[in-house]
Amino acid sequence: MINEKELRSMLYLLDDEDYRVVEQIEVEITAMGNEVIPFLEKIWPEEGNTGRQERIIELIKTIGQLSLANSFKSWLDTEEQDLLDGLLIINQIIEPNIDKQLIENQLDKIKLDAWLELNYDLTSFEKVKILNHIFFDVHKFKGDTEDYHHSKNSFISSVLERKKGNPISLAVIYSIVAQRLNIPIYGVNLPQHFVLGYVKEFDWFPLKNFNDESSLSDEAGSEIMFYINPFNNGLIFNHDNIHKFLKKLKLESKEDYFKACTNKSILLRILRNLEVSFGKENNEIKLEQVKKLLNVLIAED
Repeated sequence: MINEKELRSMLYLLDDEDYRVVEQIEVEITAMGNEVIPFLEKIWPEEGNTGRQERIIELIKTIGQLSLANSFKSWLDTEEQDLLDGLLIINQIIEPNIDKQLIENQLDKIKLDAWLELNYDLTSFEKVKILNHIFFDVHKFKGDTEDYHHSKNSFISSVLERKKGNPISLAVIYSIVAQRLNIPIYGVNLPQHFVLGYVKEFDWFPLKNFNDESSLSDEAGSEIMFYINPFNNGLIFNHDNIHKFLKKLKLESKEDYFKACTNKSILLRILRNLEVSFGKENNEIKLEQVKKLLNVLIAED
């Protein structure tokens, strides 16, 4: 547990004339990890000394980047590359001490409400109709059309709390709930938009995670029956609609636009959105954290 009084005493030494003292203090504070970031973010605006204030800001950047980058690298090394785990790492940009159990509880509440309505003899369309009712009518999720580019629309904790988000954040929450109900709904990475695809029913369980090229092939069962747009209240559409959408954008109809994408692709797109959002918000500290995570993903590729 961090003692704020002791931390303030340490920070007071950041403008010491002896650079060795400053370096030692920085090493000790950095070693505290993500847990210290909320305290530093609280203290730095109150700091009257410009030199100390600049060093505190640099400490926030350094700690955040190191911690998140290491967590992201570990996530990439896992076989399953679990989508929720990846989202929670990104969420630490705004909540270093995010309560994973709280997020799990919120997702499980949506899942339970849907499960009580579902009958597994239902058709795929009937299942989606029930999911749409629970997601949009009961839990009141909707697209944020008023402040579309705001960073809060890209963080799962914020979207679950506000019940508003952008296309990809609404889609990932919808798909996580669906997959926990053994309903094969996965992300589809369209240009300038993000939707979901209902994959042809599998003959085996658990559901595929679609984390590698082999599981994305048609032979592995990734043929999509129809598409769902969570940003438009779960509107259902087909392949022809995607062709028309791409034609309107004057883009070639690539095969990848019609198939389920990897969890890594989803996180990459979320980070790209955050890069734009924090740029518009002039939040240099958070922007640097996002860029660090982007570099980790790009280096992996």
